[in-house]
Amino acid sequence: MRWKLSLKAKQEPSFRFYALYDRVYRRDTLETAYKLCRENDGAAGYDGITFKKIETSIGGVSAFIDELEKSLKERSYHPKPVKRTYILKKNGKLRPLGIPCIYDRVIQRALLLIIEPIFEADFLDCSHGFRPKRNAHDAMAQIQANLKSGRKEVYDADLSSYFDTIDHAELMQMVEERIADQSVLKLIRMWLKCPVYEKHKDGKETLTKPKSGSPQGGVVSPILSNLYLHKFDREFYRKADSPFQFANARLVRYADDFVVQARYMGKRITSWIEIKLEQEMMLKINREKTRIVKMNEPGASLNFLGFTLRYDADLHGRPRTYLNVFPSKNATNRVRGNIRAKTRSSYKEPLIEVIKQVNQITSGWKNYFDYGYPRKVFRDLNHFTRCRFQRFLRNRSQRRSRPLREDESLYAGLKRWGLNYL
Repeated sequence: MRWKLSLKAKQEPSFRFYALYDRVYRRDTLETAYKLCRENDGAAGYDGITFKKIETSIGGVSAFIDELEKSLKERSYHPKPVKRTYILKKNGKLRPLGIPCIYDRVIQRALLLIIEPIFEADFLDCSHGFRPKRNAHDAMAQIQANLKSGRKEVYDADLSSYFDTIDHAELMQMVEERIADQSVLKLIRMWLKCPVYEKHKDGKETLTKPKSGSPQGGVVSPILSNLYLHKFDREFYRKADSPFQFANARLVRYADDFVVQARYMGKRITSWIEIKLEQEMMLKINREKTRIVKMNEPGASLNFLGFTLRYDADLHGRPRTYLNVFPSKNATNRVRGNIRAKTRSSYKEPLIEVIKQVNQITSGWKNYFDYGYPRKVFRDLNHFTRCRFQRFLRNRSQRRSRPLREDESLYAGLKRWGLNYL
């Protein structure tokens, strides 16, 4: 079904889909949606209901899906409030997240299964975030290709509170370019206007109705946020007065993070970007963090998606430079902080358990940053990890802990205990 929807969308770029709602509450769609939500797990929402509670209740998952199917068929479905929580950003500030109830999460996933292939047929190759079969490495490869082709002046943009500033009317207009089914449109509108529940530190509880934005944490939020910026992608490459047309510039975007690359980053390009985003799309550019990087200047570097790109001197002394790509300083400091938290002297877990937890941290970090030339950073992180375990073992108790064999090095001993080196 998804393949057919995608094929239709590709063959007829102006076609508006008018009969999708019945596909959302199909039994196989809801079952698949539940399975995908279960794999992601996640915390309970406003109603406190967990996956375990659903699966151990009378009727189990089957009864739960029956209830979803009935509410959608009878059009009696109304979303419950979104529970707000916060996560720490890399700059030390808090990022708000909205956690829908599992009931709403599964229906959102069911809708996503239906509308994703339609919008995926329209999205451009410059967009990489939250898309199937695309990742940050693809975006980095595109940036590298643009630099190698001579586009070494980079407009490194930062949008302020992007997910909270999306204009609902403008977003729905973009959704309606492809979807005419009023029942589907009503679902999306309800989720956008869904009240947000928050319990404050002083115990006070509030329920607010958002006037703009798409809360991070919702299942449909990534595709809606991509769709909103798709207008920017489309006009950048297809409008007659766009930087692509008059300057042969290139756009690379990963969700709300993007760069524009050109041979010369003049006022005409930056003005076009700022007018388009701020005046037409009602978004906010963070002027303090947005900058122009001239990569052909000595010492210039670009930080994007946790990576640093910089032209360094040839390692063999030849009179040339190479494009070095490695984990950024901030990304390295964050993973060091995570390792430090697991190996502090007050952490009272057994050694084998601590090693398992550190392995989880470093393996995920390595999978993401194993791109470009990360060997030196990996080597330094291995040394840092060994030093942290050396202090951890020294402070285990008043008696010196002796997990190592006689004449066994710390490196070999930790490896024998299961520590994975990068």
